[in-house]
Amino acid sequence: MGESCCAASPSARRWPLLGSESGKVSLSTAPNSTPAKNGSSCSGGRTVKLSVVVPAYNERSSLPKTIAKIVRSLPAVAKEIIVVDDGSTDGTRNWLSDTIGEETRLAAVATDGALSISGGVNDADTIATTIKAIYHDHNQGKGAAVRTGFRAATGDIVVIQDADLEYDPSDWARFWPLFSEDIADVVFGSRFSSAPHRCLYYHHYIANKFISVMFSVLYNQTLSDLEVCYKMFRRSLLPILTLRCNDFGFEIEFSANIARQKTLRIYELGISYYGRTYAEGKKINWKDGARAIWYLFRFRFA
Repeated sequence: MGESCCAASPSARRWPLLGSESGKVSLSTAPNSTPAKNGSSCSGGRTVKLSVVVPAYNERSSLPKTIAKIVRSLPAVAKEIIVVDDGSTDGTRNWLSDTIGEETRLAAVATDGALSISGGVNDADTIATTIKAIYHDHNQGKGAAVRTGFRAATGDIVVIQDADLEYDPSDWARFWPLFSEDIADVVFGSRFSSAPHRCLYYHHYIANKFISVMFSVLYNQTLSDLEVCYKMFRRSLLPILTLRCNDFGFEIEFSANIARQKTLRIYELGISYYGRTYAEGKKINWKDGARAIWYLFRFRFA
């Protein structure tokens, strides 16, 4: 696919590529698995774990609330939260450093809804939610932050969660059975459904629909919401994904990689969407949409 195709800035640091030219993966993370009492699948007594990758850039006010929502989601499933601070300058990095630091810690939510992060991980607690933070020394873009999180993930299943409260982790309750029952390899969310979603910019809606239709035509893969954040997938797929994009082009690059794997079981589920206005902190703009059209052809024919 050539050299790095996109960057957050001309000075963005090159990260090692995620991917390889070859490599087959098993479509079942836990063959001969049986349902576990805690709601996840087990194989040989091992609990299946969910890795939640949270790219964060200048989300000081929303990040603690997002983490609390993640902790409350799928309470019977072991989770690890990996927050990647992408060079924040609004206090996000300081909050992460003061609260989590460089260690892996335990995250919990008190009865009053307050987030609690404590030191020390108890290996005997198989349904614990752990949290760690990784720090970029400067802003590199969402794609770069997500790749950093992927490299640190140790769970059997991986999901991407934006830090801005636009997406609700409680929606994962409908995603999870598709993996625990060995039905799907990848599940995309879709904001174009009957689930609650905030009605915002019409031009964004039209652009997203156009990009999604173009993707379906070019890749012969039906997806109704290509730019959606929620992508849940088996971590065993990472070796066959070639991911280079540093910016929002990651969304298309990831989907293009998945669509090329003709043996994968791909599903889509409607999700809630609590979108923000630009005044409230929304970051994506028309330039990202223009780049997305170029990426559609780049990743299809390169």
